[in-house]
Amino acid sequence: MFTLPQKESRAPATCPGPTSIQDLDSNSGDDLERECSRKPDRKLPEDCGASGPTAMLSSDSSCLSSRGRVIKWFWDSAEEGYRTYHMDEYDEDKNPSGIINLGTSENKLCFDLLSRRLSQSDMLRVEPSLLQYPDWRGHLFLREEVARFLSFYCKSPNPLKPDNVVVLNGCASLFSALATVLCEAGEAFLIPAPYYGAITQHVYLYGNVRLVTGLDTRPFQLTVEKLEMALQRANSEGVKVKGLILINPHNPLGDIYSPGELRDYLEFAKRHELHVMVDEVYMLSVFEKPAAYRSVLSLEGLPDPQRTHVMWATSKDFGMSGLRFGTLYTENRDVATAVASLCRYHGLSGLVQYQMAQLLWDRDWINQVYLPENHARLKAAHAYVAGELRALGIPFLSRGAGFFIWVDLRKFLPEATFKAEMLLWRQFLDNKVLLSCGQTFECKEPGWFRLIFSDKAHRLRLGMQRVRQVLEGKSRVAEEPYSCQTQEPRSQRSVPGFIVYAAHPVLHAIRALHNTHHRAHPIPPASKTLSLLLRVHSLSCFISPVL
Repeated sequence: MFTLPQKESRAPATCPGPTSIQDLDSNSGDDLERECSRKPDRKLPEDCGASGPTAMLSSDSSCLSSRGRVIKWFWDSAEEGYRTYHMDEYDEDKNPSGIINLGTSENKLCFDLLSRRLSQSDMLRVEPSLLQYPDWRGHLFLREEVARFLSFYCKSPNPLKPDNVVVLNGCASLFSALATVLCEAGEAFLIPAPYYGAITQHVYLYGNVRLVTGLDTRPFQLTVEKLEMALQRANSEGVKVKGLILINPHNPLGDIYSPGELRDYLEFAKRHELHVMVDEVYMLSVFEKPAAYRSVLSLEGLPDPQRTHVMWATSKDFGMSGLRFGTLYTENRDVATAVASLCRYHGLSGLVQYQMAQLLWDRDWINQVYLPENHARLKAAHAYVAGELRALGIPFLSRGAGFFIWVDLRKFLPEATFKAEMLLWRQFLDNKVLLSCGQTFECKEPGWFRLIFSDKAHRLRLGMQRVRQVLEGKSRVAEEPYSCQTQEPRSQRSVPGFIVYAAHPVLHAIRALHNTHHRAHPIPPASKTLSLLLRVHSLSCFISPVL
């Protein structure tokens, strides 16, 4: 257990946003959305120079500055689905007809484990130093624990140093702080698309930094060639790119970059003198054994350590998105100091810092209790949703990491437009289930959706029933037999075949049997749930090739 010193030695729709290199022009107007929602009829102002959109905003906001009006615009235009959800949130007892949220990437599977651990007596300690202003980088005892934690789980070749650690309230603040200290207003970061769309807001609202997307042509595979093309395009249009953002494991694709791929991307950045921000917030949420994950901090000899900045948080891996704890690891002391200066606005209370240090210290609980059970529950929940998608004949990508499945609903669009995608999103919301549509992630092809599976069994079942109700109203007669193959191997990285769905009475009987089982056993153990689902799915594939 770490020792608390008496005195410190030193004082979520998601809104993909202006990712085009044309700044925030009218073409990217309805790209700016929260992770869970979009509002299609709101357009970004056309006056979008280097200082950002300032004109054609709401006339009733005259009391706000131009920056204030832009910030309010993001809230008004980008939060529709998320606000609607919170006003009509599903509750099994109080509001059973409320909205099921399969759009916000949160792990809701392990509250029982976390509540027991966080309620233990060793989690509460009150001392004067915890109630006073800390070192803005974070208390030394916490930074030491973070360094040990990351050294172990990132498998760093050498122990990481506490002096390179900065602690603040989540990765959203980290993106905002890094954008502010690394870029001039109007400069840009390069990011592969599709990507977690809220990053647009994180880097823009304070830092006035844009995002330039790498090409996302299928198969969804990041290559150095795509990065080179995107960078050349930005340079040709006069956009100064200062850095590259990598998300590993990837959100929303679930891809895991190999050590060789990571090194290639880092070498690309070094050639062009770009900073690299690596978001590893899902690093402990890899639940499939073959999906071997390697942190960038595990690499021997980073190509450009002074421009490589790694972020991690407890929001995803520990299901604590409401607690707001994130950390930056960088060997660049100037960057660490500049970000730490902003931590006076984004810091954590001393009591929370103590709890986080205690949690990260408890390696036995993490390794023997939490991670094995969390992975088992993620795997079972994923198996259920994947089985439901197969039964509907819906192609999808899923790599065994994160909380999401990238779902191909293109065949349910009457036309291949983002307007049609938005109408389908709204049909889901009208049927009381919230998803994230592809344009939220700056996907260039309409019809892709991200679906979250890291939720309790009863909410998943009801959410998938509501999804099915919408899609079965749009289904067409099958044009080809449906294969039980989940997806093509990762090495091919291609989108699964275009499959259509035909209703089948036997499938409905199987679903009814499955639902009866769950009503009798509302929350079965993860292993039993997975076993049942595999049996049901195998039977459905045997009975009919079109399921």
